[in-house]
Amino acid sequence: MSGRSKWDYFKAIYARYQQAPKAMKAMILDEFCRVCGYHRKYAIRKLAGPPPKHTPPRRHRRKPVAYSATMVGILQAVWEAAGYPWSVRLKAVVVDWMPWIHTRFALSADLERQLRAISARQIDRRLGPRKRRLKTRLYGRTKPGTLLKHQIPIRTDHWDVTTPGFTEVDTVSHSGNSGDGLFAYTVNQTDIHTTWVESRAVLGKGEAGVVAALDGMAQALPFVLKGLDSDNGSEFINWHLLRYCQRHHIQPSRSRPYKKDDNAHIEQKNWTHVRKLVGWDRYDTPAAVAALNDLYQNELRLYVNLFLPSVKLKGKHRVGSKLIRRYEAPKTPWQRVLDSGLGDPQKIAALQQVRATLDPFTLSTTIEHKLETIWAMANRRHRPTAQPQNEINRPHARLEAAPPGRSS
Repeated sequence: MSGRSKWDYFKAIYARYQQAPKAMKAMILDEFCRVCGYHRKYAIRKLAGPPPKHTPPRRHRRKPVAYSATMVGILQAVWEAAGYPWSVRLKAVVVDWMPWIHTRFALSADLERQLRAISARQIDRRLGPRKRRLKTRLYGRTKPGTLLKHQIPIRTDHWDVTTPGFTEVDTVSHSGNSGDGLFAYTVNQTDIHTTWVESRAVLGKGEAGVVAALDGMAQALPFVLKGLDSDNGSEFINWHLLRYCQRHHIQPSRSRPYKKDDNAHIEQKNWTHVRKLVGWDRYDTPAAVAALNDLYQNELRLYVNLFLPSVKLKGKHRVGSKLIRRYEAPKTPWQRVLDSGLGDPQKIAALQQVRATLDPFTLSTTIEHKLETIWAMANRRHRPTAQPQNEINRPHARLEAAPPGRSS
């Protein structure tokens, strides 16, 4: 029985059911269920509800499938090569990587049209069955510094900056499940305006080693370093770093103690650019530190800054009990540096030449190979045991969620 026939029959018996005595209503109800195939409770609600409208309800026709299995396979390959970004970023990746996608997959005009037309919501639907989530949390090993609390001010604004150069910095420990002895740290730095990220590995977090890592990152940035905001760890709150900032005219600042949200930008990069790749194993040898720096200073740096778009919070406002967030269109850190017009001309020209010779798919493969080498150097005597090793270490075992209220 068609939907239109059911509606006509319902319209014909509705008035009779409303005016019938109780015994007759039961008979009409039985007949209605037999004719239309409805469940009795649904039929009761329908006949006891509001009267039918004069026009039948519109029939919602399912749209035909517009995306072929070949296109979804290409989309999945790009998703994997880009490190499993969430759908809005993946859509920007597809547009930005289109020249390399053409070369690798020999796209037809129809496949390119499908890739450019697919929405972020459809990407979520198509890739949904392949997504798995892994939630792991370990506590950090930051020890508060006791010196220079008056010389280094607490930052009280919300980093509403419009020029590159003001950065947040933090350390990520690679100690496994034991904090004893000497082990590696990643010194991680991100620019607030452009989301540009630089990382260096150090063995231990002595003052001289951390400052040397920060100096190397400052020279690698494609713009002038103007501000350095850190937590209250002793590797940052010391005279060595303060003198370095004074000598290079860098504005130092620090967050409030035990307020991780004050450093929300770098905390997010600690996950996406370090933990997601390296995991939680222990690395405590100079060879492991050298291998990490070889990855950080070469392929990974170019890959995440030149080819992976990120989103930034544009604004937020409260409507009743809900907080509505609006985001800017996804852009790569490289695009934001160019848009600012404040990059170092020589470094910008050098990066443009390098980008023209790179293939993001090749970069992704090289990063995977280097990570395999790094994982083989882990000290297996000290490692987390809460999750299987192959899930903890593999970067692609962790999938990216939709963004919180900060840039990603």
